[in-house]
Amino acid sequence: MNMLALLRVCLRALMRNKMRSSLTMLGIVIGVAAVISMVAITDGARLNVQQQISSLGDNVFMVFSGAFHMAGVRQTSGSRSTLTMEDVEAIGSQCPNVRLVSPSVRTGAQLVYGNQNWSTSVWGVAPEFADIRRYEVNNGRMFNETDMRGAAKVCVVGQTIVDNLYAGSDPVGSIIRIKRLPFEVIGVLAAKGQSAMGQDQDDMVLVPFTTVAKKFNAGNTRVSQIIGSASSGDALTTAVDEVTNLMRTRHRIGKDEDDDFIIRTQADIANTVESSAKTMGYLLGSVALVSLLVGGIGIMNIMLVSVTERTREIGIRMSVGARQQDILWQFMLEAIILSALGGLLGIGLGAGVSLIISKVAGWASAISPLTALLALGFASLVGIFFGFYPARKASMLDPIEALRYE
Repeated sequence: MNMLALLRVCLRALMRNKMRSSLTMLGIVIGVAAVISMVAITDGARLNVQQQISSLGDNVFMVFSGAFHMAGVRQTSGSRSTLTMEDVEAIGSQCPNVRLVSPSVRTGAQLVYGNQNWSTSVWGVAPEFADIRRYEVNNGRMFNETDMRGAAKVCVVGQTIVDNLYAGSDPVGSIIRIKRLPFEVIGVLAAKGQSAMGQDQDDMVLVPFTTVAKKFNAGNTRVSQIIGSASSGDALTTAVDEVTNLMRTRHRIGKDEDDDFIIRTQADIANTVESSAKTMGYLLGSVALVSLLVGGIGIMNIMLVSVTERTREIGIRMSVGARQQDILWQFMLEAIILSALGGLLGIGLGAGVSLIISKVAGWASAISPLTALLALGFASLVGIFFGFYPARKASMLDPIEALRYE
């Protein structure tokens, strides 16, 4: 019997029991749909996080205060700032592979404009900060070195501030009160959305670092964080090494002593996110694979029932010339058709579920054709694996005993 004839026989056998065939496929449909939707959501989330990390800027590194010793006692990381404005200036002038560098200090503040108020974060930075973090000023201007030297009471606000305080009016040139002090709004930052950590990057006010130090921190020029960018992506590692060596020299850290600062790069953040995404992907994938295996067991169960029900039919086929391999292939094809068709339906269902979740929950989703092909291939393998035993059992029946079966 040729393969085309076998295929027609298999389809007729499956169509005779439409409800049973549909229920048998259901396990494969659910399993493949789970694989497709979980992978789509995981890949989409990974792409979204990568875009958010890239929004931090190009070739960015960040220096934070680390642990330090005081009176022979090791203090916890970040308990006191170990960074100074002199460190910032030294990095900018003595590290060849550092393109730009800026100090950064953050404080919370209540903003007041007219009869509106809003609580937000105020960042004391240098003019280079906007270039490092790829912030664009789409209205007005960024403050400059003159503003820095004069500790000018000027500020640049994010789009969230504009939306909550100005109600559609132009904020540039207006006077806004920050911690009861009047500041002139000289620019508005272009919207950037959420960061990789879920923070609103538009809910902020940028003020010259010197202004924050003098007006809000009683002249304290300690720096909470130093942010900089390397001259190129290839130079980022070299730039970090240069900054590390310079900081150890400036802070008089001995050869066997730990750093009193911490340096992080975009690559570190990306690796952390990637590791978390992989762990979540493995977890979700294992759940989906269990669903596929349950569907495969369902196929084996139904095929065994089918072999028992069609024992007499098998005997008749063998008695009129059907070979063992014809019977084997007949039942194998039935299992493969069930699993492959279930895989196709599962791909469609998984794509629909991932799109619905992305619309309702606001999560990104990305469906890869390769993932769909792999899911379909795996579903077919499940059919082959779990269909082989029932098919072999059918092919090994004794024709005489099969004909006697009631």
